[in-house]
Amino acid sequence: MAMAKFFAALMLALLAISMLQTTVMANNGHGGHHGGNNAYGPGSLKSYQCPSQCSRRCGQTQYHKPCMFFCQKCCKKCLCVPPGYYGNKGVCPCYNNWKTQQGGPKCP
Repeated sequence: MAMAKFFAALMLALLAISMLQTTVMANNGHGGHHGGNNAYGPGSLKSYQCPSQCSRRCGQTQYHKPCMFFCQKCCKKCLCVPPGYYGNKGVCPCYNNWKTQQGGPKCP
């Protein structure tokens, strides 16, 4: 009986520590989308930063020219380019929600 209580208390303590560590890491920018310094998200860029951010975003596509064209168009409107080479558009709602006339994504 005493061993079961000890084991239950130990498991509860480990769970609490794990939850606390997750909260601290999220608050410090480790493991979150924004990197702690609001590096991504709506209005996180100035228009002069668009070419370099789009070069990063389009750096691994075989369709570099159209990717750069549409990325810069979207960046100038939204002042945001998502992190990574693909996906992560949820970080920039404007970038994510701008659609073509056919309903497809406008921004790469």
